[in-house]
Amino acid sequence: MTTVRIVSEPSLDGMRLAFVLAEDRLGHYAEFRAFFARMFDLDSVGLARPGYLQAPSGTVYALIFIGRSGEPFPSSVEIHAAVPALEPFDETLVDRDLWAILHWMIEGVGGEWTPDALDATGRLFRISASMDADRSLS
Repeated sequence: MTTVRIVSEPSLDGMRLAFVLAEDRLGHYAEFRAFFARMFDLDSVGLARPGYLQAPSGTVYALIFIGRSGEPFPSSVEIHAAVPALEPFDETLVDRDLWAILHWMIEGVGGEWTPDALDATGRLFRISASMDADRSLS
């Protein structure tokens, strides 16, 4: 279902990184930390550079991993959209992309974490991007 992919660092000429989401306690579930460490080779890369994803809209997102003293790395992640420097970004499109990124993560984590459970949670909390995803699948 997911069309999220890891990409190399994009050119940021004429672009800016717009903050869109933070997960302050990535290590709350060890599986999430392990997933990001594996996908972005964080045991080798560490804080040296962000990871980059391209989402279904074509927008590239920088994942900036945060370390905290005394906690396993990464402890947090910030997600920033690479958007034109002087233009506003489409919040609905970003929401859809973030939902796709969550799906990508859940699919990659596996185990008790399932895309169906994520979708059910999205419907329960009436997250519009999750309901948009349901319509696009039918």
